[in-house]
Amino acid sequence: MKELSLNILDIAENSVKAGATLTEICIEETPDLLTLTIRDNGCGMTEEVLRGVTDPFYTTRTTRKVGMGLPLLKLEAEQTGGSLTVTSRHEKEYPTDHGTTVCSVFHKNHIDFTPLGNVVPSITTLIQGHPDTDFLFTHIFPNYTVSLDTRELRTVLEDVPLGSYEVLKWIEEYLDEQYESGGKTV
Repeated sequence: MKELSLNILDIAENSVKAGATLTEICIEETPDLLTLTIRDNGCGMTEEVLRGVTDPFYTTRTTRKVGMGLPLLKLEAEQTGGSLTVTSRHEKEYPTDHGTTVCSVFHKNHIDFTPLGNVVPSITTLIQGHPDTDFLFTHIFPNYTVSLDTRELRTVLEDVPLGSYEVLKWIEEYLDEQYESGGKTV
């Protein structure tokens, strides 16, 4: 993919398809590293599925015979000297504490580093497509943080749906404003 923000969209979509009611997206940047962690409380994966999840010719989808999301993310991380780890707890084994965590580490100064791109459209697209799912987005820089928690929005908005145009426009502007102003100081 041309930007990591598209990987975020792809993996978070998989979280929603896995029944997640909360998907946490955390990007942490230092001058040298970018760490992307996506954690959900979906149904999780069995050990068998977990073993094959980074193989492009292994997929649980019935609509096509290949799954490229995690294999591409792994390739993108490893070509910078970074790594990808996927951990998961399947709901049959862990009925009250299940879900999946994908963590990828990128060396930003490497020539093959895929740029992050603009994550704001990815986050707003996720909320628009899944207004009943909660998302916790955090982008941590050395001196400030950009964040959005849809659970907080729900308490303020009460009966106004998150997928409405006005709310989505506000979310987009709110995140853009945080990026432009240097977010919340740490």
